[in-house]
Amino acid sequence: MPSSDLIDHSPYHPSPSAKLPSASNLILIDNYDSFTWNVYQYLVLEGATVTVYRNDEISLEQLIEERPTQLVVSPGPGHPDSDAGISCEAISHFSGKIPVLGVCMGEQCIFKVFGGRVDVTGEVLHGKTSPLRHDNKGVYEGLPQDLPVTRYHSLAGTHATLPDCLEVSSWIASGPDGDKGIIMGVRHKTFLVEGVQFHPESILTAKGRSMLKNFLHMHGGTWAENIAAQRQILTEPHVSEHRGVSSKEGKADTKANGVRGKDSILDKIYRCRRQAVEVQKNIPSQRLSDLQELYDLGLSPPQISFPDRLRSSPHSLSLMAEIKRASPSKGSIAMHICAPAQARKYAMAGASVISVLTEPEWFKGSIDDLRAVRQSLEGLKYRPAVLRKEFIFDEYQILEARLAGADTVLLIVKMLDGPTLERLYRYSQTLGMEPLVEVNNTEEMEIAVKLGAKVIGVNNRNLTSFEVDLGTTSRLMDKVSSSTIVCALSGISGPDDVRAYKSHGVRGVLVGEALMRSSNVNTFVSNLLGSSIEHSDSNVRSRILVKICGTRTPEAARVAIEAGADMVGIILVEGRSRYVKPEVASAISEVVHQTSRPHKFQDLEGLQSDSSKAVEYFEHTAGFFRHPGRVLIIGVFQNQSLDYILAQQRLLNLDAVQLHGSEPVEWATLIPVPVIRRFATTDSGVGTRGYHSLPLLDSAVGGTGKPLDTEPVRKLLEQDTGLRVILAGGLHSGNVVDMLNELRVVRGRVVAVDVSSGVEHEGSQSHEKIRGFIQAVKAIS
Repeated sequence: MPSSDLIDHSPYHPSPSAKLPSASNLILIDNYDSFTWNVYQYLVLEGATVTVYRNDEISLEQLIEERPTQLVVSPGPGHPDSDAGISCEAISHFSGKIPVLGVCMGEQCIFKVFGGRVDVTGEVLHGKTSPLRHDNKGVYEGLPQDLPVTRYHSLAGTHATLPDCLEVSSWIASGPDGDKGIIMGVRHKTFLVEGVQFHPESILTAKGRSMLKNFLHMHGGTWAENIAAQRQILTEPHVSEHRGVSSKEGKADTKANGVRGKDSILDKIYRCRRQAVEVQKNIPSQRLSDLQELYDLGLSPPQISFPDRLRSSPHSLSLMAEIKRASPSKGSIAMHICAPAQARKYAMAGASVISVLTEPEWFKGSIDDLRAVRQSLEGLKYRPAVLRKEFIFDEYQILEARLAGADTVLLIVKMLDGPTLERLYRYSQTLGMEPLVEVNNTEEMEIAVKLGAKVIGVNNRNLTSFEVDLGTTSRLMDKVSSSTIVCALSGISGPDDVRAYKSHGVRGVLVGEALMRSSNVNTFVSNLLGSSIEHSDSNVRSRILVKICGTRTPEAARVAIEAGADMVGIILVEGRSRYVKPEVASAISEVVHQTSRPHKFQDLEGLQSDSSKAVEYFEHTAGFFRHPGRVLIIGVFQNQSLDYILAQQRLLNLDAVQLHGSEPVEWATLIPVPVIRRFATTDSGVGTRGYHSLPLLDSAVGGTGKPLDTEPVRKLLEQDTGLRVILAGGLHSGNVVDMLNELRVVRGRVVAVDVSSGVEHEGSQSHEKIRGFIQAVKAIS
């Protein structure tokens, strides 16, 4: 019977859909139930071409010869063990090959086929409606919670015998906490097999046709195949409204009246992300339980308060700087960009927040981008908060973001129904993250305010039409209290775009494309926000510090202090020629701590500003070694135990520790004073932030007098503009000036020079050479 001859008398979906080429030969097995007609009717009204066979009138071989595009198993009286005919055998054969759906007894057959047990529920239901809870996946995608569904059954699959390969997809809430009660739906974790215990075809079931429509738009025999097919469909030009999986009805489409129109880009992205996340959640090591175990082990990076960081900005408006390689509206923006490198530029320009788009298809981002961005900010003083900018619909994505280092996540009101929005908002808070709640109109703003959102982002771009209206944010400001932080999102490219926001009470702006295209981030931000903050120049030459190492007598230490040294180093490695015994080391330490500098100084690079602008890690830690009142004493160790190092630090009151061997980098976090670590220029980890306070570049193990090749040093400093180093290796008063000058423009990134053999004569420290070396360095600083 053609679909035009069928009439849907339900109040939910009065209009038939066009024919679906992908459902051109659907087989419906009739388990001798009058509801089979209603199932047939809904399937045909949704565009399927359906052939019906009773469960005892066709063999499996005949079914296989029919080459069905989908298999649906109908309701029926009795028990799947004795009254389902060919149903169970057909499910077993076609699972993993084509989409399979079971309704009522058809669902019980699925439960039985995969090893579960169907048993009495303790109640006999005939035409009873119950509110349905579901997981928003598969046939339930895009449907609201607590849908009234019609139940005709006294049997159901049991939780205790649920097979490992199946998951509960819907249920009747039980108890005050809404726990999963009677199973109302199951889904195979790998195969594209769904079962519903209730009757979607009943006139009393809400969204029944939507569920069947979702099923008909699935492709392949597995969920992975379905995702691949959907991606191919979504990337084809001129995608029809009848293609693809059902959208988030009532949210991402025409929210006001519920009438489905042509898919918006938000619909397409939403569907694609749901499918991808579902596949990822079934990968061992990436399952929700796996992520939860990582979180419970304390493996999520340290976080900061998103609202507090927005309130603390060096600019008149807080800047949320976005990393975005592409977008649906603009196409390719900056495909070549390195996310962590861009993040550091944003941080140094005074960004309060760095937004990282992690959607891979349209925005060309990934969760790996976010993880790398967070790592690149490690150790920064006043580091920006990190936002996961994503189409979030599941707790899984929020937990994944926290483990990758996000401080906050984006929740889009337009694409989430009320219960889901509140659930995700509260869940995010349990992880210590206050979400950014995105709105675009008055209705959505009222939802965000009612939710209690502390930070609301007003998207100036309409996500359906993609039109930009920069006045959207200002018009919605009267809907929020003064305690709520409101940020303007999208479409901002210059100072004229933000001028009005300052007077209207807007606290921050998000800028993406314009920043990504900018050739100079600092200049762009200063012009955009009218900022007068100073940006540090890493090549500025400040006074170079001097470390006299290998000190073996209190007299030599006193000479170094009087000559203007900044650090005195003592070797605490037995067997080394410059090793000092404990009593001598104690005497040297006493001289250093009790002798004041001959002339106190104020070094601007060492002073820490009260600005909330981020400060590079090594720029900040270099200040540890600039003491205005006295010289610092440094203990040098090489491949000794951590316990020994800690004991010597306490005993000698060391101001800093220098590690000169193959000690683990992580030891720096366990030593209670700043750590200098020796590296060759070819070693990895020189610029690793968050561990050693400064790297010392040396030519060999130290104290050999072998000169350091400055060319690799220059290249290293040019490659990492935030790196600061101590220079060592064969230095003496006659070559230190030339070696520093060979570094050319990056000379300003050398914090200190370290000398040992260069101030010795015949194996002993020369007081005259100590004075001469310090004088030579002072002359060029």
